[in-house]
Amino acid sequence: MRSGNPVLKEETFSQALPGAGTMTLQGAVNKTVILLALVVIGAAWTWNLYFQQGPQAVQPWMMGGLIGGLIVALVCAFKAPWSPFLAPLYAGLEGLAIGGISAIFEAQFPGIVIQAVGLTFGTLFALLLVYKSGMIKVTQNFRLGIMAATGGILLLYLASFIGGFFGWQMPYIHGSGPIGIGFSLVVVTIAALNLVLDFDFIERGDGNAPKYMEWYAAFGLIVTLVWLYLEMLRLLSKLRSR
Repeated sequence: MRSGNPVLKEETFSQALPGAGTMTLQGAVNKTVILLALVVIGAAWTWNLYFQQGPQAVQPWMMGGLIGGLIVALVCAFKAPWSPFLAPLYAGLEGLAIGGISAIFEAQFPGIVIQAVGLTFGTLFALLLVYKSGMIKVTQNFRLGIMAATGGILLLYLASFIGGFFGWQMPYIHGSGPIGIGFSLVVVTIAALNLVLDFDFIERGDGNAPKYMEWYAAFGLIVTLVWLYLEMLRLLSKLRSR
């Protein structure tokens, strides 16, 4: 069994070394808070830069954060022992990207960022409560279904990204019509359900994974939260455009 989050792998739970310390839930929570703080610091920098100096000033920082964050995330996904160093770097870079993206949306739709932040963290805490209450049972079929849906969305986005280089746009899904809004609702739901899989995965790693997995687990949660936040922004922008 494994999480739907591609950066969290089941095999890492079997890598704990005697005497090296093991992962704890509290440790993973503490590292997640640290990474969130780094995301906020990076985002605050590009956010302020955008509103003080304009879009051109923030674009290099935003693109650097996007590309750098992607590279660091890919390396960290395959080199979990490096996560104590790579996860904070990823959080800072991703913060630069998110700050610029958020400022662009905010300039077009005032108030949208605070709404997206509220919905993202509201979803996080609501799903955590539901998960801890046992109302959601993370079965193997549940995992496989979310993993398949997540993979399908990633492939669809990849196809749309590549098509953009050739002047082709995926029809309907980026628009503010009923199909576009419905698509965003589905993606937000899948992103949110990935949080449930991550909760389950991290809970099962308590005491069974090496200590560095606290950083790796926090990194995985940040990846999911960033995805959920960006999808919330997209959904709200479509709704505001109507």
